[in-house]
Amino acid sequence: MRTRLTAAAITTAALLTLTACGSEPEPSAKAAAAPTVSKDEAFLAAVDEASITSWTTTGPTDAELLDYPQRWCDSLAEGHSADHVLTADEGLLYPLGEGWGTKRDEVNELLVLGTKTYCPDLTDQVTAGLRATGDY
Repeated sequence: MRTRLTAAAITTAALLTLTACGSEPEPSAKAAAAPTVSKDEAFLAAVDEASITSWTTTGPTDAELLDYPQRWCDSLAEGHSADHVLTADEGLLYPLGEGWGTKRDEVNELLVLGTKTYCPDLTDQVTAGLRATGDY
Protein backbone atom coordinates (compact mmCIF):
# COMPACT_ATOMS: atom_id res chain seq x y z
CA MET A 1 0.00 0.00 0.00
CA ARG A 2 2.79 2.34 0.90
CA THR A 3 4.40 1.67 -2.48
CA ARG A 4 1.16 2.59 -4.26
CA LEU A 5 0.82 5.84 -2.32
CA THR A 6 4.45 6.75 -2.99
CA ALA A 7 4.06 5.93 -6.69
CA ALA A 8 0.83 7.93 -6.84
CA ALA A 9 2.49 10.88 -5.09
CA ILE A 10 5.47 10.77 -7.49
CA THR A 11 3.15 10.53 -10.52
CA THR A 12 1.02 13.43 -9.28
CA ALA A 13 4.11 15.55 -8.60
CA ALA A 14 5.47 14.75 -12.07
CA LEU A 15 2.19 15.71 -13.73
CA LEU A 16 2.07 19.00 -11.83
CA THR A 17 5.64 19.76 -12.87
CA LEU A 18 4.90 18.98 -16.52
CA THR A 19 1.74 21.09 -16.43
CA ALA A 20 3.64 24.04 -14.95
CA CYS A 21 6.38 23.74 -17.60
CA GLY A 22 3.87 23.56 -20.43
CA SER A 23 1.94 26.66 -19.49
CA GLU A 24 2.25 29.77 -21.59
CA PRO A 25 4.67 32.36 -20.24
CA GLU A 26 3.27 35.78 -19.52
CA PRO A 27 3.94 38.11 -22.42
CA SER A 28 6.47 40.69 -21.31
CA ALA A 29 5.71 43.10 -24.12
CA LYS A 30 3.35 43.37 -27.04
CA ALA A 31 4.81 42.26 -30.34
CA ALA A 32 6.05 45.25 -32.25
CA ALA A 33 4.11 45.93 -35.43
CA ALA A 34 6.14 45.68 -38.61
CA PRO A 35 6.86 49.12 -40.02
CA THR A 36 4.93 49.93 -43.17
CA VAL A 37 6.88 50.96 -46.23
CA SER A 38 5.15 53.22 -48.72
CA LYS A 39 5.20 52.52 -52.44
CA ASP A 40 7.40 55.58 -52.89
CA GLU A 41 9.94 54.34 -50.34
CA ALA A 42 9.93 50.83 -51.83
CA PHE A 43 10.43 52.17 -55.36
CA LEU A 44 13.26 54.50 -54.36
CA ALA A 45 14.98 51.67 -52.47
CA ALA A 46 14.69 49.40 -55.53
CA VAL A 47 16.09 52.15 -57.77
CA ASP A 48 19.01 52.73 -55.38
CA GLU A 49 19.73 49.01 -55.45
CA ALA A 50 19.61 48.99 -59.27
CA SER A 51 22.48 51.52 -59.46
CA ILE A 52 21.44 53.37 -62.60
CA THR A 53 24.74 54.27 -64.31
CA SER A 54 23.13 57.00 -66.41
CA TRP A 55 22.92 59.03 -63.24
CA THR A 56 26.54 58.67 -62.14
CA THR A 57 27.21 62.37 -62.63
CA THR A 58 23.75 63.91 -62.40
CA GLY A 59 20.37 62.31 -61.86
CA PRO A 60 16.83 63.11 -60.89
CA THR A 61 15.74 64.19 -57.47
CA ASP A 62 13.50 61.77 -55.61
CA ALA A 63 10.53 64.03 -56.36
CA GLU A 64 11.32 64.07 -60.10
CA LEU A 65 11.72 60.29 -60.17
CA LEU A 66 8.55 59.65 -58.19
CA ASP A 67 6.59 61.57 -60.81
CA TYR A 68 6.87 58.63 -63.24
CA PRO A 69 5.67 55.28 -61.80
CA GLN A 70 2.00 56.06 -61.27
CA ARG A 71 1.78 57.77 -64.65
CA TRP A 72 3.37 54.68 -66.24
CA CYS A 73 0.79 52.49 -64.51
CA ASP A 74 -2.07 54.71 -65.63
CA SER A 75 -0.94 54.59 -69.26
CA LEU A 76 -0.34 50.83 -69.13
CA ALA A 77 -3.77 50.31 -67.56
CA GLU A 78 -5.28 52.12 -70.55
CA GLY A 79 -3.82 49.31 -72.68
CA HIS A 80 -0.68 51.00 -73.96
CA SER A 81 2.46 48.92 -74.45
CA ALA A 82 5.70 49.52 -72.57
CA ASP A 83 7.28 50.78 -75.78
CA HIS A 84 4.40 53.19 -76.38
CA VAL A 85 4.67 54.56 -72.85
CA LEU A 86 8.32 55.44 -73.39
CA THR A 87 8.30 56.69 -76.99
CA ALA A 88 7.35 59.93 -78.67
CA ASP A 89 3.60 59.47 -78.23
CA GLU A 90 3.98 59.46 -74.48
CA GLY A 91 7.38 61.18 -74.40
CA LEU A 92 6.63 62.95 -71.15
CA LEU A 93 6.85 59.56 -69.46
CA TYR A 94 10.50 58.96 -70.46
CA PRO A 95 12.64 59.81 -67.43
CA LEU A 96 14.86 62.71 -68.35
CA GLY A 97 15.24 66.17 -67.05
CA GLU A 98 17.28 69.28 -67.30
CA GLY A 99 20.89 68.17 -67.05
CA TRP A 100 20.17 64.43 -66.72
CA GLY A 101 18.93 61.57 -68.84
CA THR A 102 18.52 57.82 -68.68
CA LYS A 103 19.70 55.14 -71.13
CA ARG A 104 16.87 53.16 -72.68
CA ASP A 105 17.90 49.81 -71.15
CA GLU A 106 17.91 51.44 -67.72
CA VAL A 107 14.55 53.07 -68.43
CA ASN A 108 13.18 49.60 -69.15
CA GLU A 109 14.51 48.45 -65.78
CA LEU A 110 12.92 51.47 -64.09
CA LEU A 111 9.61 50.74 -65.79
CA VAL A 112 9.67 47.16 -64.50
CA LEU A 113 10.60 48.34 -60.98
CA GLY A 114 7.82 50.91 -61.10
CA THR A 115 5.17 48.44 -62.19
CA LYS A 116 6.30 45.86 -59.62
CA THR A 117 5.83 48.48 -56.93
CA TYR A 118 2.84 50.55 -58.07
CA CYS A 119 0.81 48.20 -60.28
CA PRO A 120 2.11 44.65 -59.85
CA ASP A 121 -0.83 43.24 -61.82
CA LEU A 122 0.66 44.90 -64.94
CA THR A 123 4.23 43.64 -64.46
CA ASP A 124 3.75 40.55 -66.65
CA GLN A 125 2.31 42.72 -69.42
CA VAL A 126 5.32 45.03 -69.25
CA THR A 127 7.97 42.31 -69.16
CA ALA A 128 6.27 40.38 -71.99
CA GLY A 129 6.11 43.54 -74.09
CA LEU A 130 9.75 44.38 -73.46
CA ARG A 131 10.81 40.80 -74.24
CA ALA A 132 8.81 40.85 -77.48
CA THR A 133 10.79 43.88 -78.65
CA GLY A 134 14.09 42.42 -77.41
CA ASP A 135 14.48 45.13 -74.82
CA TYR A 136 14.38 42.94 -71.71
